[in-house]
Amino acid sequence: MSTTHYLVLSAILFSLGVLGVLVRRNALIVFMCVEMMLNASNLAFVAFAQQNGNLYGQTIAFFVMVVAAAEVVVGLAIIVTIYRTRRSASVDEPSLLKY
Repeated sequence: MSTTHYLVLSAILFSLGVLGVLVRRNALIVFMCVEMMLNASNLAFVAFAQQNGNLYGQTIAFFVMVVAAAEVVVGLAIIVTIYRTRRSASVDEPSLLKY
């Protein structure tokens, strides 16, 4: 497979992630769509690294995965705390973060 195939797949995954963030109202779904966008960018980084024959893109993808893992821990903790206090994980209610 050529680099173009990987980049097209990465663009499709990123577009689906953006669409999910814009359309969905559940915080967990929005969170998963953000993770899909990060994975799409990782795929593009690795595809470019393979095309250039170096490891820079793979190194960047590794650091993005580390940051994404930290984001998952903090993000899920916030979502679970909001759900426990309000019994709702909707992103339509910005007043959830006032208290």
